[in-house]
Amino acid sequence: MYTLSSKLKLTAIIFMIVGAIGLIYGFIAAPETVEDVKEMMASEHHGEEHAGVESSEINVEQLPGEGISEEHAEETHAAAEGGHGEEAAHDNEHYEHVLHQLQNKPWSALYVAAFFFFMISLGVLAFYAIQYAAQAGWSPVLFRVMEAITAYLLPGGIIVFVLLMLSGFHVNHLFIWMDPEVVAHDEIIQAKTAYLNVPFFLIRAAIYLGGWILFRHLLRKNSLKMDDATDNTYFKKNFKLAAGFLVFFIVTESMMSWDWIMSLDPHWFSTLFGWFVFASLFVSGITTIAIISIYLKSRGYLEFVNDSHIHDLAKFMFGISIFWTYLWFSQFMLIWYSNIPEEVVYFITRMEDYPVLFWGMLVTNFIFPVLLLMNSDYKRVNWFVIMTGIIILAGHYLNVFVLVMPATVGESWFIGVSEISAVLLFGGFFLFVVFNALTKAPLLVKGNPFIKESKHYHY
Repeated sequence: MYTLSSKLKLTAIIFMIVGAIGLIYGFIAAPETVEDVKEMMASEHHGEEHAGVESSEINVEQLPGEGISEEHAEETHAAAEGGHGEEAAHDNEHYEHVLHQLQNKPWSALYVAAFFFFMISLGVLAFYAIQYAAQAGWSPVLFRVMEAITAYLLPGGIIVFVLLMLSGFHVNHLFIWMDPEVVAHDEIIQAKTAYLNVPFFLIRAAIYLGGWILFRHLLRKNSLKMDDATDNTYFKKNFKLAAGFLVFFIVTESMMSWDWIMSLDPHWFSTLFGWFVFASLFVSGITTIAIISIYLKSRGYLEFVNDSHIHDLAKFMFGISIFWTYLWFSQFMLIWYSNIPEEVVYFITRMEDYPVLFWGMLVTNFIFPVLLLMNSDYKRVNWFVIMTGIIILAGHYLNVFVLVMPATVGESWFIGVSEISAVLLFGGFFLFVVFNALTKAPLLVKGNPFIKESKHYHY
């Protein structure tokens, strides 16, 4: 039985406290009025505006001296004043736009981190169900680690659902299609209101979360009963549950990605998007299994887990990273090549406003995993797998960041207190929930019919 160390528990609590304080500061520091934004941006634009005004004034005053009638000069001066008025109105609209972006920033940071750690748990649940459905013989010694990670599904899912509800109640403005004023002047969103409306949106979210949490509860319940079972009854139940869950999951995961991520840009869509998000959550979940398993083994637990198990997890990390890149390239290349304005603008925004993160994802999510894990021997080196895993998790956090931020914050983004604090808050909470769940049951599923094969798995 695993015992949660006081040091790890204290670390998780410190992360949560520091993260909560930082997020509170992020909300407090967000500008409240257009005047606050003007003060923040004054130093950047003062010189340009001053030069523009001086230039226009000189041109107007010099007109009569160039042989142009005073009457014409007065007309030109009036037109210039009208132009200044239009420019001022445009500037005010720009400041108001920036105000909304900066007010969204702490909410977006909160949403990105909440979704990222939730998707890790969901990816592990999918991987866990696949092991049961495939009747895999190598992985049962890792089942309790998987079950512990999926324990975050309930609290993490509730947090995400609360954030979605707050959006629906207009506490924040992450989803622009929830704003009646925007919908009233947008024919494209109006055509999607049968699907994109708040009540139906929240009902769908409740169905996704309820189904995933229910399946996880039943799989875990049968797994615990398996420890004292004298036959394979509970294993067969989990086999059937896993098969049913995977059918439910493949549909609801795609719809979830449309609702929770893709609808942030309601004008844009991609038929590959559900698979793209799936690849991200799947590889993140498998990577987390590997990191936690290696950590537990280093602390004297999971003595039945050997390098062959870690090797197989690393193979999945390697393979799904390539799969993610294939989907990324397929989605990008087809849309970019077709050059349809309402589709390609999605990538132009990210390439122009987030160039380092947009292209950097290819390095962290493809180039590094491929180079570091291509050699079969390296997949058996625990510290090497952990190093690669940390890079993969960081890369897929950036992936979620680039999926969400351009739609909610636009060009006003930067990684600051809110973003770092949100990761600390949810990272600490994730660690606390997962490692606390590990203490609730033995680390080996005794009644699994493949447990002997798994314990002696070598190649």
